[in-house]
Amino acid sequence: MAMAVVLAGLVAGSTSAAATAPYCGITWGSTAKSAGALSDAPLIDARTGRHDCWDRVVFEFNGPANGYAVAYGETYTEGQGLPMSPYTAGGALLSVSLRAPAYDAAHLGTVPYRTGEHVATVIGYRTLRDVVFGGSFEGYTTFAVGVRAQLPFRVFVLTGPGTHSRIVLDIAHQWQA
Repeated sequence: MAMAVVLAGLVAGSTSAAATAPYCGITWGSTAKSAGALSDAPLIDARTGRHDCWDRVVFEFNGPANGYAVAYGETYTEGQGLPMSPYTAGGALLSVSLRAPAYDAAHLGTVPYRTGEHVATVIGYRTLRDVVFGGSFEGYTTFAVGVRAQLPFRVFVLTGPGTHSRIVLDIAHQWQA
């Protein structure tokens, strides 16, 4: 009888542990993340990608850039301070502030987007709903990233190709397995 109770406890414990296991091993969380310093390397591209466990937004710069601040909440256009939520699809909004301009030393735009413009097609993505350009002002560039719900995310920096750098934002498809 005692053996049956111990076995039942082990089975219940393993079921409980499995129910709370991280999805795809993801342990990122959804709190604000920031790092790096202001850079003069201009943004040259923003693109998206799909993976088995998360959706991705990649911001590519023509030179070294590593500064960002990303958090859930309202996003405002650079320079004007207008809320972007009315123009962004999704159940939650990630505010992305890149510590680098979207213009070169001559103050000419280095990306083809205009403030409020949707920059990526995310039809068929599990988590991403929208990526909207919020402008660039005084060395900072903003994007509003609409997602299905407030989910775990991570942000990291990659060097290359060549002298370029990339700031990568991954948003998990779900919290737990």
